[in-house]
Amino acid sequence: MTVSVQTDAAVGEALRPHAEHAFADELKALAAADDRPRPARWKLSPWAVSTYLLGGTLPDGTLITPKYVGPRRLVEVAVTTLATDRALLLLGVPGTAKTWVSEHLAAAVSGDSTLLVQGTAGTPEEAVRYGWNYAQLLAHGPSREALVPSPVMRAMAEGMTARVEELTRIPADVQDALITILSEKTLPVPELGQEVQAVRGFNLVATANDRDRGVNELSSALRRRFNTVVLPLPATPEAEVDIVSRRVAQIGRSLDLPPAPDGMAEIRRVVTVFRELRDGITTDGRTKLKSPSGTLSTAEAISVVTGGLALAAHFGDGVLRPGDVAAGIRGAVVRDPTADRVVWQEYVETVVRERDGWKDFYRACREAAE
Repeated sequence: MTVSVQTDAAVGEALRPHAEHAFADELKALAAADDRPRPARWKLSPWAVSTYLLGGTLPDGTLITPKYVGPRRLVEVAVTTLATDRALLLLGVPGTAKTWVSEHLAAAVSGDSTLLVQGTAGTPEEAVRYGWNYAQLLAHGPSREALVPSPVMRAMAEGMTARVEELTRIPADVQDALITILSEKTLPVPELGQEVQAVRGFNLVATANDRDRGVNELSSALRRRFNTVVLPLPATPEAEVDIVSRRVAQIGRSLDLPPAPDGMAEIRRVVTVFRELRDGITTDGRTKLKSPSGTLSTAEAISVVTGGLALAAHFGDGVLRPGDVAAGIRGAVVRDPTADRVVWQEYVETVVRERDGWKDFYRACREAAE
């Protein structure tokens, strides 16, 4: 099997570096300060993994930035699960940072977040178990050299953390290929009369949601193999603003976008609009609202603000203004051209139009609709 290796220069130029590269300095500092017991083949102790995700300050003054803003106990339960022989299922509506958390868990535990199976309606069983190099297979027959291991098989053999994203999008018969792996910790290879046994350190993190179309329910047998942690939407507007501002700053740096002065006002506006439409009521509790068909997740808010930042940088004066986010908000809300357009128009005319300090945003919304 041939594996391409990125040089340090290539990693530095990556549009979206893997977590273990983007936060290599923090992981190194945590490893140096970590004197607590570590499970077999873990790069950090469970305490250090939790600190990496939740943030903190090390004894030498090194600042560990939060990767996840949410209940501490959820992160502690997730990390503890990976220290046992139970697999971890991160469940939540779209945009609750399931993929983000799974990547950072794998980076902190194994130092490698790339052992990934991306779930789709077309994911074959080979992506979970193994495949074959057909040139080798035809020339020499079934052999170890002809076998192409899946990321899960590699994680089992090397004692690392594998990731399965969007587990519920994978066809049910392919999902069930995980049952033997998770219960017996073995992967039979009947063509060779052999099996791969998981070594200590192996575990699996899966993510799933049950809100989108194209979802395949997990069988009860498979669900029993997981400890499930439900990641909620941010509990407060302040928490959501914090998450959006942090991620937008990170993405902006990777895209070489200049920091937008006074951008917090527009971030708060985007978060307010999303939360009100998501909850079906204004923040003051006075006006009930219709909710659109989309989820209006935190991830979508990050996308809207990042897009607005790019508009301000390339086609404005560098200051994030209402006009830079209005079209993005409308695009996020109006997914169904018929029903969602009515929801958005009613919100603009009954809430945005009457809200103090939102006149510029109202005008921008009207212009975006033309």
